[in-house]
Amino acid sequence: MDKMMDSPWVLRIVALFLAFLLFFSVRTELSPKNKTITSEQTVVIRDVPVDVFYDDKNLIVTGIPKTVNVTIKGPTPLALKAQTSRDFSIFADLSKLLIGEHNVKLQYENISDKLQVTLDPATVKVNIEEKVTQEFRVDPELNTRLIEEGYILNGMAANPTTVYITGAKSAIENISYVKATVTGEQGLKEPFSQVAAVKVLDRDLNKLDVTIEPETVKVQVDIGAYSRELPVVLKEIGKAENGITVNQLTISPTKVRVYGRKSIIDALTAIPVEVDLSKITESKTYEFDVKLPEGVTKISDTKIKVKADITKAEQEKTTTTTTTTTPAPTPTPSLPSPPSEETNTPSDNNTPPTDKTEEDIDS
Repeated sequence: MDKMMDSPWVLRIVALFLAFLLFFSVRTELSPKNKTITSEQTVVIRDVPVDVFYDDKNLIVTGIPKTVNVTIKGPTPLALKAQTSRDFSIFADLSKLLIGEHNVKLQYENISDKLQVTLDPATVKVNIEEKVTQEFRVDPELNTRLIEEGYILNGMAANPTTVYITGAKSAIENISYVKATVTGEQGLKEPFSQVAAVKVLDRDLNKLDVTIEPETVKVQVDIGAYSRELPVVLKEIGKAENGITVNQLTISPTKVRVYGRKSIIDALTAIPVEVDLSKITESKTYEFDVKLPEGVTKISDTKIKVKADITKAEQEKTTTTTTTTTPAPTPTPSLPSPPSEETNTPSDNNTPPTDKTEEDIDS
C-alpha cells in the first residue's frame, strides 16, 4: 500500500479526483436553483391606504377599511423595492354594485408578477346606501361642575345655531344628539365665548360616521351669580311720637332680587325691611335701607320707599273745639206766665191741662 502511495500516477489520479469533486461542489452552490432559494425574502408593509371607486355624489359606502396590511414574498430586490417605494395601490371597485350589502374582494395593482401578495383583510363586507343631507340644531353643553359656587349657567347659544349633516340614510335616521361641548378651567364665573367642535351621536352616545358642515361653531356662555326674586316685608320698630297715629304704610317695590350661594338664597322666604316709626312724623314717602341677610352678596334695590299715611292728634282736637264753641242764637224775651198756668203744669198733675179747662167751663 505504501508503494502505491509512493507512485506518482496514483497521486495524480487522487488529485484529479479531488479537483473534480471541488468543481462540482462549487457549481452546485452557484446553480440558479439554489441561488433563488437563498435570495427570496418576505416583507410586511403595514397601513397601506385603500382606494374605493363608486358614485360618491349619490351613494355612501361603509365597511371599507381605511388601510390594510400587505405581505409580499419573492426575490429580495423586488420585495425590498416594493417595500421602499410603496408605489403600488390597493383598491375596491364598487362602481357596478347596487344599493345593499356585498362581500368585496380587495385588489392590487403595480406589483410585480414575480411577487406573492397577501392582503389582510383580503375580503370585506360593504354596505352601499343612499347619501342624505339634513339640517340639525346644535345643542351647546358645559360641565356645570366647572362653575364657581354661588354662580349658575344662565344659558348658552351657538353660532350658527344649525349645521348640515351628510351621511348614509341609516346613519342620519340614528342621529339623536348634535352637541358642541365647551370646556374650561375650574371656577368659571364670568361670561365667555369659545369655538367648539360639533359631535354627532346616536341614542347610545356612539359617534356616527357622517360629514358635518360646518365642523365647528362659536358658543356664547352666559354665567352669572345665582339669584331669586323675593317679597319685601315690613318690620316695624320703635314707637310713633305722641299724638301721631300711623294709619297705613305702603312699600315700593314689593319684590327684590337677591344674589348669593344657592343653598343660602333658596332658604330665604322674604326680605325684611325695618321701618322706624319714630322717624315718621308726617304723611309723605320715606326711604329705608335694606340690610342684606347673611350669605347674600348683592340685592337689586338697596333702599325701599315707604309711603306713610298718618293722623296727628292736635288736628283732631282743633277740629273738635271749633265745632263745640260755635255761638248759639240769642233767645227772644218772653212775658211771665200767668199763675194759673204754672199751677196746672203737667209735672204737678197727671191730668192734661185741656181736661181741667173743660171742667171749669162746665162749672
